Amino acid sequence: MGLDLENKKAVVAEVSAQVANAQTIAVAEYRGIAVGDLTVLRAKARASGVYLRVLKNTLVRRALADTPFADLAAQLTGPLIYGISEDPVAAAKVLNDFAKGNDKLVMRAGAYAGKVLDKAGVQALASIPGREELLARLLGVMQAPVSGFAVVLAALAKQREEAGAAA
Repeated sequence: MGLDLENKKAVVAEVSAQVANAQTIAVAEYRGIAVGDLTVLRAKARASGVYLRVLKNTLVRRALADTPFADLAAQLTGPLIYGISEDPVAAAKVLNDFAKGNDKLVMRAGAYAGKVLDKAGVQALASIPGREELLARLLGVMQAPVSGFAVVLAALAKQREEAGAAA
């Protein structure tokens, strides 16, 4: 059963709101995926802060019009699932990681920073570490000199203590 005009307008408004805050859109063909697998994918997307939805392509084209993602409209054919995220890599990472384990989900295209990406581009974007991982790495780099300095101080204190005990 199709959507009536009011429901279509509501879907376009909802997608437009998501796109307005998005940095990345990833699109995959989902033909033949079992409902249970799709439920797992949705849970992973939710945990990563990704808006994930199966939508009519015509409604998405309307939502993308007059946005930096408008050029993606040419890629929107067939049964597609859309991942939209504020995080630059989250949508691509969620769909790409799931596609690695499920051959029925096929990456098709995406858009990042106003540029349309092909399948290889989306996979390359998905391989970039996420924000949380980058912050953890930065923290590790920042803590390394401090912990190294603490080890040196402890060694000096022990050396002085031993020198004081020997004298």
